[in-house]
Amino acid sequence: MEPGGLPGGGDDETHSAIARWQADLSRRYQYYLDKSTPHVFRRWMAFGVIAFIYALRVYLIQGFYIVSYGLGIYILNLLIAFLSPQVDPEIQELVDGPTLPTRGSDEFRPFVRRLPEFKFWYSLTKAFCVAFVMTFFIVFDVPVFWPILLFYWIMLFVLTMKRQIKHMIKYRYVPFSFGKQRYSGKKAASADNAEERGHVVLSKVDSFHCKVGVFHNRGGGTCDF
Repeated sequence: MEPGGLPGGGDDETHSAIARWQADLSRRYQYYLDKSTPHVFRRWMAFGVIAFIYALRVYLIQGFYIVSYGLGIYILNLLIAFLSPQVDPEIQELVDGPTLPTRGSDEFRPFVRRLPEFKFWYSLTKAFCVAFVMTFFIVFDVPVFWPILLFYWIMLFVLTMKRQIKHMIKYRYVPFSFGKQRYSGKKAASADNAEERGHVVLSKVDSFHCKVGVFHNRGGGTCDF
């Protein structure tokens, strides 16, 4: 027991200081993550640099192929979640009927991903960072014949994407922004306003020409406006 205090008081203060430090670090980390959210291009550029560094290290040391294979499987799972809708149309159709438009006259509903873009980027970046750290531990360098792993991953990728594309065609959804219907109410209103302004201008021009003709004819006619 410490004199004038409770046993373990110093340990409690140390734990409290560590907890406060961890909380501050977590808040700061989350703050910078939130600030990076709107900078899509810069985030993906940073990810490209990280992926290139990892690929360069694996190429130079000629090892850790099993780590790269596991990373490829994880990337494929993330990609499928990124391309899939939040609610599976096949399941929703059985419960509540069709939810996505199947004809041009149907109501347009925006595509909501199962895995949002930011989480997709964040998960990919973390995965490459973890894989990069794993290449510094020889225990993960399992000797394998890497062409077999590469061939198996390519076959798995082709079959998975083929199934995903068939699902997109069957339920008529596109997981990207291009090619979708857009609300054209503002455009139509602008076109109507432009046409109305054009009619007003033409009327004023005709009125001016008529008045000029009347002026030259000295009252020989009138303008019907």
